[in-house]
Amino acid sequence: MSKYDQKIIGTMGKQEKLLIQILNGQSDANINFHDLLSLMNGLGFDKRVSGSHHILRKEGILEKINLQKEGNKAKPYQIRQVRNIILKYKLGVKSNG
Repeated sequence: MSKYDQKIIGTMGKQEKLLIQILNGQSDANINFHDLLSLMNGLGFDKRVSGSHHILRKEGILEKINLQKEGNKAKPYQIRQVRNIILKYKLGVKSNG
């Protein structure tokens, strides 16, 4: 990684870094559950909780996302599902600036 790349990554917010980590697909078993929920909220998903299931929906997205914790991490197969939806619908983090 070049110094330029390091500088760019250093100026990114937590959600942008997490989005890149998910899209990269190399650490699906190491995604913090609450960080994932925060990212999905930032992408415009609404959440409802039913027991241990966090069900996420967004207008215009046909699929619903069902997330459950495994310790303090999200389940790897659910990260793959999230990645597929992000790619399918070309979702990204909206900047506040």
